[in-house]
Amino acid sequence: MAHEVERRWQGDPGAPGGRRARASFTYRAFMPDAIAELDPGITFETAEAIARAEAAITELNSTDSVAGLEAVGPLLLRSEAIASSRIEGYELSQRNLARALIDPRAARGTAKTVAANVVAMEEAIAIGERPEPLTADDVLAIHRTLMAGEPERVRPGQFRREQNWIGGRLNTPLDARFIPPPEDAVDRFIADLLAFLARDDVPPVAQAAIGHAQFETIHPFVDGNGRIGRCLIHVVLRRTGLAPRFVPPVSIVLAARPSSYVDGLVAFREGRVAAWCASFAGACERAARLSVELAEAVRGLQEQWRSRAGHPRRDSAAARIIEVLPAQPILSAATLRAAIAASHQRSLDGLKALAGAGVVRQITETSYDRQFAADELFDLIETYEERIAAP
Repeated sequence: MAHEVERRWQGDPGAPGGRRARASFTYRAFMPDAIAELDPGITFETAEAIARAEAAITELNSTDSVAGLEAVGPLLLRSEAIASSRIEGYELSQRNLARALIDPRAARGTAKTVAANVVAMEEAIAIGERPEPLTADDVLAIHRTLMAGEPERVRPGQFRREQNWIGGRLNTPLDARFIPPPEDAVDRFIADLLAFLARDDVPPVAQAAIGHAQFETIHPFVDGNGRIGRCLIHVVLRRTGLAPRFVPPVSIVLAARPSSYVDGLVAFREGRVAAWCASFAGACERAARLSVELAEAVRGLQEQWRSRAGHPRRDSAAARIIEVLPAQPILSAATLRAAIAASHQRSLDGLKALAGAGVVRQITETSYDRQFAADELFDLIETYEERIAAP
């Protein structure tokens, strides 16, 4: 049974915040139920919600209008990374993220943080594509990638060895909204979680929902728990085969309803597993259905670009650039060469031709590595994200 354990916090006479903040006190840390052999107890209504979500994700991965548009994968991943980071208080536009990805060395602050989230999600997807069960080392590797360049105090790639908490004060669990399990229980709960994620008798959406909620309850890292927990959603939906190519950016829906998201996690901790699964399934269904619409809109935009560019030959640099633009909406000849298998000069000539046709716009004035942006694509993505987040 889930329960709380009493622990003693040793006060610090030199801590800021007044006498109360400096005093020693007893607090209670939450110990969740083990889930390795959990029977989710899914109701008929929740089962229907899960079935609708899984049908929508299947449609996203199999619809003809989407199937040939591989460039939509990176586009959805960027939307997911931005929304997942927004939940943690990091605000960044699609345009600024694209700039950070084209030149990671120049990325600073929030742009660097969100770009690292993109790379961590790419690693999570690669892990999810492997047939082997997820391991603790896999989770640590994703965290190490996410936290690359962060201070050593956040222990990149290591489970915490100290008590953490959510809300309240920075230097003490006094007034915390939630206190996860003690540090000496983390390894045991992670092993139990991984055993649950290795099961093949739970519907994929329910497995992703429960696995994510349990991970957030364990809160096994000093920092980055929310983002890693949402990476696990991608691992589960890939590994189970439900989303072999595209995982819908469910974080956009979760970020748009932060109170409902938190309420759902609380419901899970209180044993209302079916309610959380139904809420999560609804978010997945909405994200998947609107992702299909986005992919179809991107395909339509590409047709407009081809027409505007005079229907270039399929093997021309211009035609190849149009194919990769959704994946690289800010690009240069240097970043294009490998993507379209062309020389620097041929890539640059293709970009110039598309700029002349109004498909892309030159945004830097450097003589060698000029950058170009697909403004219409950014407008399309912003509209999509507004729609997916709307009530």
